[in-house]
Formats: sequence, C-alpha cells, structure tokens
Amino acid sequence: MSNIFVISAPSGAGKSTLINELLARDPTLVKSLSITTRPIREGEVDGFDYIFTTEAEFRNRLASGEFIEYANVHGNWYGTSRASLSQQISKGCDVLLEIDVQGAAVIRELFPESVSIFVLPPNKETLRIRLENRQTDSRDVIERRLKAASDEITRAGEYQYAIINDELYRCVGDLQAIIQAARIKVMKNSILETFGKI
Repeated sequence: MSNIFVISAPSGAGKSTLINELLARDPTLVKSLSITTRPIREGEVDGFDYIFTTEAEFRNRLASGEFIEYANVHGNWYGTSRASLSQQISKGCDVLLEIDVQGAAVIRELFPESVSIFVLPPNKETLRIRLENRQTDSRDVIERRLKAASDEITRAGEYQYAIINDELYRCVGDLQAIIQAARIKVMKNSILETFGKI
C-alpha cells in the first residue's frame, strides 16, 4: 500500500534541499516530478528536479486533462501528471509531492489519507537572506516572494505537520520520523486485516 507525502513551503524555505537529502537517505521514496514553465536554474536537471516545458505545451497538457492538480505560482505554471502519479501508486511506491499550498489542498481532498507537511523558515529575515543568496531573482521578485510567503504561512495550519528548517540534518531527521510513522500506521492496518482473516 502506497503512502502519499505532500511537502509545501514558501519559496526560499529550503524544501528542495531538504527533499534531495531525504531522497538520498531513503531510496524507497519516489518523487513525483512537477511539470513547470519556470526557467531552469543553475544546477537543476530537467527530468530530475522538474520537467521543464513551454507555456504553450503546458496549456496543451492542461486542455487534455493531464494534470491532477495545477497552479500558477509567481507567474509560472506547475502541475502534477495524473497518469504518472497513478502509475507510481499502482506500483506500491511511497510518493513524495513537492507542491504549493493550492495543489496540496487538491491532493488532500482527493487523497484524504495523504500525509501533509509544511516547511517553515526560522524567521522572515532568514527567508529574505536565502532568497537573496540564490541570486536568481530581482529585488522586486524577492519582495513578491516574501509577500506570498506571508500568505502561504497563514495556511500552515491546514497541514498535519509543520517543521522549521533551521538546521538541515535535524529537519531531515524530522521528515524521516514522519514518514516512518506513516509507514508503521499502514503496516499496522495491513497486519490487523491479516489477523482478522485468521
């Protein structure tokens, strides 16, 4: 039985770094790749970090009903392929979705048993420093991202878990603990079903 883990965070909170470290530690987790119109950043790999596409192609996929969830975030489109997610689940994989608060709400509605985790920065100043240090956005874009972060953080209460990304390895350990707890819960239900048949 698959678990679905949804991780959201404001831009600059460090969720991609956390997720990459988590995947390196846990090879049984599979990341569902979002399809995006966002420009590729230095160090990113198409087909590993995201599936990068044009806006025209994204709109074609949207019109054909390919996405189980999609949203426009900071002027770029992001979506999760319905077929790809279905295939991962049918294989019994534990799937990790790195999506924004809008997409997370859709996934929670479609998959009430999914586990949702919101990653918070230690404080607003740290978030600003992280965004500036990326050196990928203009001052105006950074200010828009900080404003959006404030709005997103108000929705952290919609998630089952909230963790503060103040220290990478401790935070990854927290994520591992949440994932392990969900796996034990699924295992418990499976064991109870088996004993119920004896």
